[in-house]
Amino acid sequence: MVRPTSAGAAAGPSTPAAAPVAGRRERKKQATRAALREAALRLSLRHGVENVTVEQIAEEADIALRTFFNYFSSKEEAVMASVASAAQELITQFRARPRTETVLRAFREAVMVVMNDGDTVSRDHIRALRLIRSTPTLVPQQLAVLAAQERALAEAIAERVGLPAGSPDSIYPVVCAAAVLTSLRVVLDEWLRQSADPDVPPDMPPDMPPDMAADMAALSRRFDAAIGELAAGLDRPGRDAP
Repeated sequence: MVRPTSAGAAAGPSTPAAAPVAGRRERKKQATRAALREAALRLSLRHGVENVTVEQIAEEADIALRTFFNYFSSKEEAVMASVASAAQELITQFRARPRTETVLRAFREAVMVVMNDGDTVSRDHIRALRLIRSTPTLVPQQLAVLAAQERALAEAIAERVGLPAGSPDSIYPVVCAAAVLTSLRVVLDEWLRQSADPDVPPDMPPDMPPDMAADMAALSRRFDAAIGELAAGLDRPGRDAP
């Protein structure tokens, strides 16, 4: 896992959240959803979203077509499920951080956990983000995921800092959630534009290619710099006219 020192603080170990124990039925549902999500992304990367059908996704996942619609309303939603999973995991990891950590530090460490270079969700998340850049039809689904993530993070921030519902200071969690998520999005977008393309065949080995690992280290450094800017404050004096 890439964990460079964050701006203004010494890096410490990121503690993953303990996953709740799911029952057999729930595990089966999670496995089915994951199979459909992975099949949708795999086929879309191979052929393009516009050339993939729901029937093909169900067949690729070896799941009945009617079952597909128990989990997703469209192929676009299935493709975007990798982004949605990463978004949900980020909130889970943020909530799991020690309450002694500041909001920015907790968010930074949560991002580092989600960006674990050996994690399937992380790899699929990056691939899905690359796919979105070349597929405008996925943008509405992405915006919906980002909006839901921002609301969830604002609620988690309010809980962390002890702001009750209806507090006159309740603007802080909303502004903070928007700021940190926008910083992450900007850094990711710039990194995706400049980094080497890590897309590999669907049957790739579980280990991340070395060039992608180096790219992830660069992503971590850029995100640390962004967090440092937020921690330092964005208000700066203007320059005198020459």
